[in-house]
Amino acid sequence: MGALAFGYHLGVINGPLEAIASDLGFGGNATLQGLVRDLLGSEVPMQRGGIPVVSSLLAFAAVGSLGGSGLADRLGRRRAFLLDAAPLIIGPLISSLATSPAFMIAGRAITGAGIGLSSALVPVYISEVAPPSQRGALGTLNQVLICAGILAALVLNVLVPTRNWRALFWVGALPAVLLGAGGLWGPGGEALLEADMAGHAKSDGGPKDRAQWGEVVANRGALTGAALFFLQQFSGINAIVYFSSSVFERAGFHSGTLASAAVGTVNVLGSLLAASVIERVGRRHLLSWSWVGMGASMLLMAAGMRLPALAHLGPYVAVLGTLAYILSFSLGVGPVPALLVPEITPVNLRGKAMAMAMGTHWICNFAIGQAFLLAVNAFSVPVLYTFFGVVCLIGAQFARGIKSSTQLPEDLPGTS
Repeated sequence: MGALAFGYHLGVINGPLEAIASDLGFGGNATLQGLVRDLLGSEVPMQRGGIPVVSSLLAFAAVGSLGGSGLADRLGRRRAFLLDAAPLIIGPLISSLATSPAFMIAGRAITGAGIGLSSALVPVYISEVAPPSQRGALGTLNQVLICAGILAALVLNVLVPTRNWRALFWVGALPAVLLGAGGLWGPGGEALLEADMAGHAKSDGGPKDRAQWGEVVANRGALTGAALFFLQQFSGINAIVYFSSSVFERAGFHSGTLASAAVGTVNVLGSLLAASVIERVGRRHLLSWSWVGMGASMLLMAAGMRLPALAHLGPYVAVLGTLAYILSFSLGVGPVPALLVPEITPVNLRGKAMAMAMGTHWICNFAIGQAFLLAVNAFSVPVLYTFFGVVCLIGAQFARGIKSSTQLPEDLPGTS
């Protein structure tokens, strides 16, 4: 439910934005409309006065991820989820009742903080309650449900008339209601989790003491996790999402919804495939070959844009490269980093290590969004795609070296 809410709130604002602008009284103000689009969390970047701007929802998510880093350790995993359900319920409800841009932005800010906290809590919890033989498959479902949440928002944007945009935010509160209700359901789960945590603490050589940030930033596993998310964000996933609609339009498909649906469907299917094979293939191999596929797709698209011999095939090469990149991403680079971080860090560091990793994710996402269009204007799309392709190949090499540079648990499937 945390992952589903994560994906849904990333995608829900795109469809009804014009209706929201009209109802809240800023439909005729292009500058204010652009600002509100940024603050509410549109996935599509805008350019105003030559300066690119994107969602500050990402900044609030970074705050939620880093600010809530100690909650899971201080309160316990289940109580932290109960606390996280509050902003994921209150934020959408505030947005649904908004009568002004400030009111709407406040709701989205609260929602962003909840998303950030959820993004750090969910992978840690899954890694601790899942049996070792199923940990990879269950951890990958986190990414599947993020993608499913985005697709659900897309479908509702098509089915629900834009004048009924408030209902979309009411729907967005439902996963958090179920998250909170599930956290309150029965005493058995908490007892099992405490027993599991005690076992992990014993295997780590001591009790589960509360970690300090100095210990976290000095831990090789935690640094590896942050590096994985840094490479993930600088491998071009945001560029692919930003340009998917224009890529499909150049190939003759003039529906932005179709482009989003194609990208989202491939992402979900790839993530499901990853969940089915990760225990057999292993984390490192899936991660490294995922980056290889992404790099090859990026370099193919750059060649299609740059080489005269491919000019007549350029639009089709771009569509093929986009879908191949998304498929490759969903098979490894999308789901594996969040799964791997709790597995390569000691139990007393996991909460803060995951928060640092997800904080890196949100901060890099925000920074790339701010700089992306400026970089396009300065260097051109083919040059940026070549850069992203090189980063992907660096990521593949980095993934192959994880075992030799980090102590992995003996029960980690696919790494022994």
